[in-house]
Amino acid sequence: MKILSFEGKNIYIFGGSSGIGLAAGLQLAGLGANLFIHARNKAGLQAAATQIKQQRRVNTQRVAWMSVDIADHLEVNKAINTSVETYGPPDILINCAGRAYPDHFEFITHEQFEETMKINLFGIWNTIAAALPHMKKKGGVIVNTSSVVGYIGVFGYTDYAASKFGILGLSEALRSEFKRYNIGVSILCPPDTRTPGFEVENQTKPEETKAISESGGILESEQVARQLIKGIARGKKMIIPGFDAKLSYYLKRWCPGLVEFVMDRTILKTQNRMK
Repeated sequence: MKILSFEGKNIYIFGGSSGIGLAAGLQLAGLGANLFIHARNKAGLQAAATQIKQQRRVNTQRVAWMSVDIADHLEVNKAINTSVETYGPPDILINCAGRAYPDHFEFITHEQFEETMKINLFGIWNTIAAALPHMKKKGGVIVNTSSVVGYIGVFGYTDYAASKFGILGLSEALRSEFKRYNIGVSILCPPDTRTPGFEVENQTKPEETKAISESGGILESEQVARQLIKGIARGKKMIIPGFDAKLSYYLKRWCPGLVEFVMDRTILKTQNRMK
């Protein structure tokens, strides 16, 4: 589903207090949208809302925030229902909340795996389940943030990859189901992006993971947000920012053996250096 104009649209962003979610909120405010941002950190949300208000095209654009743990479906239901009662249903729902703590599989605890799945995958399920009764009345767009690691399994990202691959499958199934409601479902697959979360990732990355990441470069949150907004406007199903990320997507589809060979060679070189 294409969005011809963002002016006056109600846009709900989960994970809107920082990173890609905040960058998208700032840019969408400049396009005339009403922004309703959700995350866990109240101070971060307040600061983000202040920044978004400063980017509004007109002062009548609404900007609001609400603290919510997306892993808790009851909290999510309450947050969305409250926002809908006050401001109206979302025209666009953007799921940007997520986190990663890369490490070797043997060092990733069951607790970390469970929490990763709850935040990255269950969280998206929760927001969509809560928003659907409101969105299906007039249609709209849902964007779920996966990752390059959502279509290429990368050393050190076992729990994260499991959650991000799951988002692709969930989104594709929803896209088929939601056509009857005129709701489009897009998937955002950013490469490494300079965000507060990326700085946290770097603290636990194995050396092999760092070597693979370095070969793909890094984008700024603002760059990813611009591509996200363009993708929504054009009704794109897969939104993959950056040339390298797009190239890796098509290589993985058409030449998976080549992708595996290059990654294996990078990993082996790194391991030999570490001996």
